[in-house]
Amino acid sequence: MKINKTIKKVLLTGLGIVLLFIAILLFHIITAKPAVYESPNLQVSRIDFKTNIDSVQAKQICSDLRSIKGLTSDSIIVKRNVVVYFHNNTITNSEKVYDELMSKRKYDARRYILPANLANKEVCPIDQNSFSYKLSKKINQFFN
Repeated sequence: MKINKTIKKVLLTGLGIVLLFIAILLFHIITAKPAVYESPNLQVSRIDFKTNIDSVQAKQICSDLRSIKGLTSDSIIVKRNVVVYFHNNTITNSEKVYDELMSKRKYDARRYILPANLANKEVCPIDQNSFSYKLSKKINQFFN
């Protein structure tokens, strides 16, 4: 008899905790605001270097890129022989950024240009006709 009471207490406590977590989750979903992007004109571009970039060169490249108008300072990624950066496409474009970077120092690099067969390809990996995509879109619209 005492075991049944203990099991009931444990189950009720577990159920209470689960209900509390569900309530917290629902509260968070209902009160969360959708992401607001300050700059919808951000574009990603890339410069390929012929040799691997060491840490000293990476700092030098980052400082040169940060001095170019239209790039945000926190959006420069340097790995191996590739530099990826984000820029405001209303202020500058990847060709201008590349030209300005090359005018600052003579880097052995070239601007990455997307091949024509990939230019018109859809980049979203999700099948937009699938049930799960449509369901998640409806739920997102409901809460936003």
